[in-house]
Amino acid sequence: MIGGVDRVIAGGTVITGAGPEEADVLIAGERIAAVAAPGVLELPEAVERIDARDKWVLPGMVDVHVHLREPGYVHKEDISTCTQAAAAGGVTTVFGMPNLNPVTKTRPILDELFDLYDAKSVVDWNHNPVPSELDQVAPMAEAGVAAYKIYMVVDTGRDYPHPSGTGIHDHGHLLRMFEAIGPTGRPFMVHPHDQAIMDVIEQTHWDRGDRSPAAYAQTLATHNGLIWDSAIAVLLQMAEATGTKLHIVHMQTEGSIELVRRARERGVKVSCEVNHWALFLSRWADIERLGPYALSYWVPDHHRAAVWEALNDGTINMLSSDHAPHTRAEKEIGWEDCWACHTGTPGIQEQYPLLLDCAMDGMIPLARVAEVVAEEPAREFNLPTKGFIRPGYDADLVIFDPNDQTRHSADAVLSKCGWTCYDGRVTKGRIHRTLVRGRDVYVDRTVVGEPGWGRLARPAL
Repeated sequence: MIGGVDRVIAGGTVITGAGPEEADVLIAGERIAAVAAPGVLELPEAVERIDARDKWVLPGMVDVHVHLREPGYVHKEDISTCTQAAAAGGVTTVFGMPNLNPVTKTRPILDELFDLYDAKSVVDWNHNPVPSELDQVAPMAEAGVAAYKIYMVVDTGRDYPHPSGTGIHDHGHLLRMFEAIGPTGRPFMVHPHDQAIMDVIEQTHWDRGDRSPAAYAQTLATHNGLIWDSAIAVLLQMAEATGTKLHIVHMQTEGSIELVRRARERGVKVSCEVNHWALFLSRWADIERLGPYALSYWVPDHHRAAVWEALNDGTINMLSSDHAPHTRAEKEIGWEDCWACHTGTPGIQEQYPLLLDCAMDGMIPLARVAEVVAEEPAREFNLPTKGFIRPGYDADLVIFDPNDQTRHSADAVLSKCGWTCYDGRVTKGRIHRTLVRGRDVYVDRTVVGEPGWGRLARPAL
């Protein structure tokens, strides 16, 4: 008999990177106590039993790229509403982004933000600050950040979503940040972008008076992804020169994928992610139908095929949401002037069910799903108790019913923005329950977790 066990998820199919296994998951407090064949371990009668027969038990998602918008932009989203949506979407750990007001770039600002997370988050959390002030890099590492984040972007025609202080594309400044981050052992997360090429290409559309969603999409995809590939090549060279771990967001071109493969062959420390919109959205038909709501990006079909292949073969390490909520008013202006609207799409509530639907269609193995949503993010960002369904790890778990279905709709959106690009889609299966450190935060279409339950997911040194 195992002592200390207070809950058991019984009779489900446990999905990990090693494959599916019929097993019971025993929980003692906040941690997984054992994963054992159904009914083998004797348990006291007082242990709560959660029936998972005919259901899948999956790791809670570690989403390392989330825009929670607080402080500064709480009319779009806040920590509480975002993490409720996360819980409904099977996300048990979120990493917030620094494009806030104030921009997260010093230890005092970070400490105040950590206090907000601690009081308001339903799920576990971390935050990636901007390393632009080099003397603040080490103090922010000591506070427990998992990574640092910048954008190689300067907004043209608007002041958000990349406010002053977050958009840095000067190569000298980038190099100094790589050098400062290296000794901390943390990854440097970068939104790649060649601003000079963007400036030239977008001007050709403006000269014709075309500021439409189609023109915006074509600008970012110009010359087969040159804006992305040229920036990523520079970043990989800097990572190689300094020995600093690089994490690339927004993988969306076959050229970028090949650059990452070659860099790894040379021993460069690099991980990368794909976001929900590149896999499940951003076809040209989506741009025509949804316009600014589907943008930032259009991913041409040959690039999307390369992305799926790279996600399956391990070149792309993980799925992250890049959850980017904006109000409808901030999007609607984009029909007339897409350079004036706020770019990005929400998706933290929908991405895990969408990926599992693709798995049931044979597009990705279930074992690989467990890796890309949880195991690889936890490994790459060095979270010692996250991501795995193993004894001693946090009981961050999702119970998924593959025999049900999910109807995605604006009415079901928990994000404050109140809309989703996936409105009207029906996917196979449904998230039935989400647990964070052994406690229910979402059960049968209802968020039951309380603000303040989430805590800092601190990386190992």
